[in-house]
Parts: sequence; structure tokens; C-alpha cells
Amino acid sequence: MSVFPATAAAKAAGRSRTSASGTRPGSRNQRSAYWFIAPLGLGFAVFYFWPLLQTLYFSFTEFGAFGGHTFIGTDNYLRVVKDVTVWQALGNTLIYCVIGLMALPVAIVVASLLNRRGLRGVSVYRALYFIPFVTLPVAVGLVWNWLYNGDFGLVNEILGWFGAERNYWVSDPSTAVYAIGTVMVWSTTGYYLVIFMAGVKGIPQDYYEAAELDGAGPLRRFFTITLPLLSPTIFFASVICMINSLQTFDLIYIMMAEKNPAIGDTQSVVGLFYKWAFIENAQGAAAALAFLLMLVIAALTYLQFRIQKRWVHYA
Repeated sequence: MSVFPATAAAKAAGRSRTSASGTRPGSRNQRSAYWFIAPLGLGFAVFYFWPLLQTLYFSFTEFGAFGGHTFIGTDNYLRVVKDVTVWQALGNTLIYCVIGLMALPVAIVVASLLNRRGLRGVSVYRALYFIPFVTLPVAVGLVWNWLYNGDFGLVNEILGWFGAERNYWVSDPSTAVYAIGTVMVWSTTGYYLVIFMAGVKGIPQDYYEAAELDGAGPLRRFFTITLPLLSPTIFFASVICMINSLQTFDLIYIMMAEKNPAIGDTQSVVGLFYKWAFIENAQGAAAALAFLLMLVIAALTYLQFRIQKRWVHYA
């Protein structure tokens, strides 16, 4: 007779259930979980993992003019490393990335201002800021091309009131990349604003009230309460922003005409990939370039995850 009859009875009941069904009770739940995961896993395998493997394979091949491909080893990677335009495009892409990250502090400040107590029409302001993000990049590029026009653009008209000279913003190699970067910040700020507003609303108001009673002003509360407690949201937004900025293409393609003298100074890595793959019929070299860009994005993302341990505060 067992010293612990209740435990012995539970074990006996468990053995009877297992022997009756032939499986453990927990295994049925595991199978159900796998069925729920299966559609997502299948989509990931078909639309992400398999194309990744094909891109890696094609990066070691050369495509003929009439189709077909032959294995050429690492020649495509040597071309990518030795090509000057690749390094110029990579430099432009990093500039876009740095400028694109400027949308985060703007969104944080606006989110903090919209979170003030008693402020009316917050949903209206949020919608107005979000509209540029959901607007088609084609429409955004065409409108900003008109605004940047050197002859009749609104930007030059406004700057002319302050005595500034006219400038062809997207045709001047010294200003084109920054002009496009400004449009990127303008069009993405609303997206990050929505994210940061949700993060700010998650901060308990008790912290602000206690700090206010201790005599802390708005700036002190912002830097000692809002920013530290918002750091997980900032980290998430910075990773998303960096990845999106490193893959920028459509806005540049719309704003820069084919014969624009500044096209080389604004071309991104994805733009160069498009040129090689669909214009010059160098799909193998384009695949190598795309795979190396993926490695760059993965390395920078990993670096961000390593650094975040020093400044992200999880409450």
C-alpha cells in the first residue's frame, strides 16, 4: 500500500487514460498547436525560405541572353566587391538609413505633446499625421517633385521670401539625397507616431503625478520618465525603421528621372539591384548583391540587439 494514496491514485488514473487512448493527454494539445502553426510555417517556407535559397543559388550562376544559367562560382561576388557603384550605392543607402531614423525623435516629441491631459482632437491629429504613410509612394514622389521644382516649386518660393537663391533640389548632386531623405521622414513619421502614442499611453500616470508633486517640470518628466519607459518601444521602432530604410527604392525611383544628373548620387542598393536584374540582364550579380544586402541588414539588426541591453529598460 502506498504511503501517499492520493498520488498513487492520480498516477493510476493517468496510466489508465494513456493506455485507453494510446497517447498522453499533452500530446494531443501539442498536435493541435502544430496544426495552428502549420499555415504560417508553410507560408514562411514557400514565400521566404525557398526564395532565399534560390537567391543564394542564383548568386553563383550567370544567366544567358535567352534564358538558362550556368554555374560560375564566386565571380558575381567578386564583381559586387570590386564595383565602385556598389560602394557608392551602399553609402547612399546608409545616408538614407541615418536620415530615416530622424523620424523617430520627431514622432516621440509629437506623441508626447498629443498625450497631454485635456487635449482635444487627438484622433484628428493622429489621422493627419498618418495620412502620408498610407499615401501611395508614387503620389508622394510626384507631389514632392513639384514642390522641389527649381523653376516654380513651392519650396523655392517660400525660401525666396527669406532671400534664399533658387535650387534644383533633386537635380543637384549635393542636395538630392537629403531632399529624398526629408520626404522619407515626412512620409513615415505618422507610422511611428501611432506606435509611440500607444507606448506613451501605457506609462502609468502615477509616475507623472508623483514627479510633478516633487517639482519636476515637463522637460524633466520627459527625460526621466517618458524616454526610459518608452525605450522598448523606441528599440522596436528603430529596428523596423533601419530595415525599411536600407530597403528603400520606390520613392527614389519615382523622384529621380532616368537622365537626372544626380541619379548616381541617390541610387540605393535596391535601386542598383533593380538596374542589374531588369535592365542589364545580370540576374546572377543582382542575386549576389541582394544576398549581401540581406547579410548587412542581419548584421546591423544583430548589433542593435546587442547594444539594446545597455539602454533599453524593461519595466
